[in-house]
Amino acid sequence: MQLADLGDVRLHYREDGDPGGAPVVFANSLGTDLRLWEAVVPLLPEGLRIIRYDKRGHGLSDCPPAPYAMGALVRDAERLLDHLEVRDCVFVGLSIGGLIAQGLAVKRLDLVRGLVLSNTAAKIGHQQMWQERIDRIRDGGLEALADGVMERWFSKAFREGDPNFPLWRTMLTRTPAEGYIGCAAAIAGTDFYTPTSGLRLPTLGIAGSEDGATPPDLVRETVALIHGARCELIRKAGHLPCVDSPETYAALLTGFLKEIGHV
Repeated sequence: MQLADLGDVRLHYREDGDPGGAPVVFANSLGTDLRLWEAVVPLLPEGLRIIRYDKRGHGLSDCPPAPYAMGALVRDAERLLDHLEVRDCVFVGLSIGGLIAQGLAVKRLDLVRGLVLSNTAAKIGHQQMWQERIDRIRDGGLEALADGVMERWFSKAFREGDPNFPLWRTMLTRTPAEGYIGCAAAIAGTDFYTPTSGLRLPTLGIAGSEDGATPPDLVRETVALIHGARCELIRKAGHLPCVDSPETYAALLTGFLKEIGHV
């Protein structure tokens, strides 16, 4: 376990692979920590420098008082990569991690040479929806949302058939409420349609056919904003295909890395 002190916040991160290899950085979804990528990392090519981190309010990172701004989450990622002396990474962002990826690429193109926008969008949901979720958490904690979130995250077959499914529900409910609320507020205030449409860098979109949070059409709409980008659909996968379809996910990511000469 490693901790990066960025001044106003300390972020927990982990590195795997070759310290001198081409960097690939992973940013998690709302309500998860860096263990989200546990099944994918071993399936990636050797020789990569793989970096995962817990965004503020999640995992073992600091949890400042809510609300957070998306600009702060992007700045956290920027400062972490500067701290680790990372340049020209492929940044893989899932859900809110995909929003962070878009914001980082717009702000610091020297840090990012390729994007993977997974189960995300330029704008996710709307202000009222997020405020209703925040209010429910304030009243009843994350347990009040857990069942509905699981239905959006995973297909019925996965929820009923995977013996490890309860662990994901537990990960969600053990997320600090303040951290979840802070990041929910950041999502509610974010619309990246205009800045993302100005991006010109290699980009792969990944969608899950059973995703109840960011449906495939929403992912495709965002990926289409970036000239030359393409979008891949993983059948029978939900909002977290790196969990329910890790082999397919790793294969798509590996293919993209080879395509752009990152491995």
